[in-house]
Amino acid sequence: MLAVLTGGTGGAKLIQGLSHEVDPAELTLICNTGDDFVLHGLYVSPDIDTIMYSLAGISDEAKGWGVRGDTFAALEQFGKYGCETWFKLGDKDLATHITRTRLLRDGFTLADVTDQLRRRLGVRATIVPMSNDRVETRVQTFKGEISFQEYFVKERWQPDVRGIYYAGIESCRPAPGTIEAIERAFAVIICPSNPVTSIGPILATPGIRKALVETEASVIGVSPIIGQSAISGPAHNLMAAMGTEPSAAGIAGSYADFVDVFLIDRQDESLKTEIEALGITVMATSIRMNSLSDKRRLAREVMALVAK
Repeated sequence: MLAVLTGGTGGAKLIQGLSHEVDPAELTLICNTGDDFVLHGLYVSPDIDTIMYSLAGISDEAKGWGVRGDTFAALEQFGKYGCETWFKLGDKDLATHITRTRLLRDGFTLADVTDQLRRRLGVRATIVPMSNDRVETRVQTFKGEISFQEYFVKERWQPDVRGIYYAGIESCRPAPGTIEAIERAFAVIICPSNPVTSIGPILATPGIRKALVETEASVIGVSPIIGQSAISGPAHNLMAAMGTEPSAAGIAGSYADFVDVFLIDRQDESLKTEIEALGITVMATSIRMNSLSDKRRLAREVMALVAK
């Protein structure tokens, strides 16, 4: 079994590649839920849905979110009623959130609901939220505190950030199956996801980082940054706000206590010596994933390291 820590579009891309190179049933995906929020009374779990839609073959890869070919009649009607429309909920996407919210209200846990939804979509990989408990990534800007989705989507990550924290993280518990997946895995992969808002909440979930440190399995990380800019999204801005160098070396440093091998882009090969000084083996390759062939190639390179 292969355990994968993931969140965001970068994670979804690598997981899509992995699903073509290994038996998807061998994948256990530990997914960030710090982005989760409630909108129009519905529980929305963006990272889980991005992964689930991608593996179901229905994701809108052009947008990087939502369901391919979705319509937005309900969103238009929300606007007529004076409701918020900055978060683009498609009609098919709404069915996911309505079903999730109903099942949660019926007493099912988020892990139970996620498992039901992925099975209904024919996804063979196991998708596990980092926790069944509510955790919310909060962004502290110089104009006030907002949720990550407000910062990322509504404000298009324009406000200057002075800090980030994960509300509820101290009292949450890892969802059943998360620690066990890491303990039983023959390898663990850290996806090229935002280290602050996608991987950060997972690592901060009590017990998960400890399990990564103690596992005998190889832990392989993939950088989401080339040079000093994220391949997509605001990772570099958020890292700088948190006092971490916005580079592959900065990410490697924050993972140094548990990562064995770290993949960086060839453009960052000059950082190899610095990262290796942390006790991490470094591989330089092309980490951009602009096509399915790119995703599969990078997945093969990761799996080749697993086999060593």
